[in-house]
Amino acid sequence: ICLKDLEEDHAGIPLKKTDPVVSYRETIAELSSQLCLAKSPNKHNRLFCRAVPMAEGIAEDIDNGDVDPVGEAKARARYLAEKYEWDLTEARKIWAFGPENSGPNMLVDCTKGVQYLNEIKDSVVAGFQWATKEGVLCDENCRGIRMNIHDVSLHTDAIHRGGGQIIPTARRVFYASILTAQPRILEPVYLCEIQCPESAMGGIYGVLNRRRGHVFEESKLEGTPMFIIKSYLPVNESFGFTADLRSNTGGQ
Repeated sequence: ICLKDLEEDHAGIPLKKTDPVVSYRETIAELSSQLCLAKSPNKHNRLFCRAVPMAEGIAEDIDNGDVDPVGEAKARARYLAEKYEWDLTEARKIWAFGPENSGPNMLVDCTKGVQYLNEIKDSVVAGFQWATKEGVLCDENCRGIRMNIHDVSLHTDAIHRGGGQIIPTARRVFYASILTAQPRILEPVYLCEIQCPESAMGGIYGVLNRRRGHVFEESKLEGTPMFIIKSYLPVNESFGFTADLRSNTGGQ
């Protein structure tokens, strides 16, 4: 309706229409299989890093604001230690959230006694924001990944460890950490609830199976001949779903 109004009443010109764009997310399934190393272009600096999948629930807590990226670090550390059994020292050394400084990924400093570390912090964080905004698999945002920096060796001369040397190096080591941690793509899904008579259930199951739907509950509405089918339907498969349902169930 909106496109029709736009085309006929406002713009007065034909519009090119495509299906809506579905955005995916990148994540990992395991701890990195090895400690990953990246050297800076001038070979004078090294970063050692591992990727760890975040405990279930942390990403949602970040989205909801329970874990506040801009809140007080001590309160946030206490929350992570109590609810998710994080090491309190590590929880206090969260350098950044990403992407956009507020996303559901974390950069944690796990180093001990590294010289000049604070001087490269901003550059490493910039590399982290870049890596989590444009993931290694398909340039989508990352989700639920914790990056642990385990060690850093730096040139004593500040001129050899500037942003131009550190930012691309940090991005490379984060990409390597993800690739060694069984990377996965997360697909958005709809929760789909369908009410139908028993005679139409075969057609509905056929449509859902063709569209990669996953039925997880089926129940009868008491006192009526109607059934309720609950399923998960991938967003990418949902275009034209209602028309497909009607044609396969005779409009029931």
